[in-house]
Amino acid sequence: MNAQPNLSATAFLIADAARAAMLMSLADGRALPAGELAHAAGVTPQTASSHLAKLLHGGLVCVEKQGRHRYYKIASPQVAVALESLASIAPQRPSRRNALGRNAESLRFARCCYDHLAGKAGVAITQKLMTKGFLSIAGDKRLDVTPTGAAWFATLGINISDMKRGRHGIAHQCMDWTEREHHLAGPLGVGLLDLLCEKGWFRRSRRSPSVEVTPVGWTGLWEQLGLTLGDIERSQEDGAYPDASVRRLPVRHPKEANDDTSSR
Repeated sequence: MNAQPNLSATAFLIADAARAAMLMSLADGRALPAGELAHAAGVTPQTASSHLAKLLHGGLVCVEKQGRHRYYKIASPQVAVALESLASIAPQRPSRRNALGRNAESLRFARCCYDHLAGKAGVAITQKLMTKGFLSIAGDKRLDVTPTGAAWFATLGINISDMKRGRHGIAHQCMDWTEREHHLAGPLGVGLLDLLCEKGWFRRSRRSPSVEVTPVGWTGLWEQLGLTLGDIERSQEDGAYPDASVRRLPVRHPKEANDDTSSR
């Protein structure tokens, strides 16, 4: 008789609300101390330590020691993908004003999903790459890079032939938990986000999974993909925010702001 994976044990670990909150706080790939995870989960440090010990024993997180400090992080990209997939099918919680705080809008707009770009920006960029014929669906959520796409990525500084293929190939689709659409993941997704951050198009936050599009980035997205803020905002209908009580913040493309000023 073949051994079967113990899904119930893993499900038990994720099912606890405090542990789930800790895991989602780590889903962008950051390493965080127990104190920050306790705050994110709304539990005492002692309770957080107990939860983290269970997650560590269950193989969902790992720990890095730096001197007297211990930092916890997601154990593998597979864990992050599983969390994102579960979040995409989970019912939304009743609105709580402080559920995501003031970061609710920025988290939905652009964030890290472990090591690649997610949120509205991630979905919009992925859709644009496909409509332009740079990526094609290969089945089983895999994505192929077309010859035209390989040439385009090369202009950015990504050599497709040099990329190491992962378990799902060079690129695959990852379900976005806020947009309920797919964004780009895999080695190509990782490489693209890293490169865009190196170019100064995107800026990772040190305090949250959110990612900011810089003025240089807006120019680059327009010149390379024809994407504007309006395109990204229209990529999904408004109203599906994780916390509907959070007021939408005005985020604008520099060109749109200049056009408004010149028309006065």
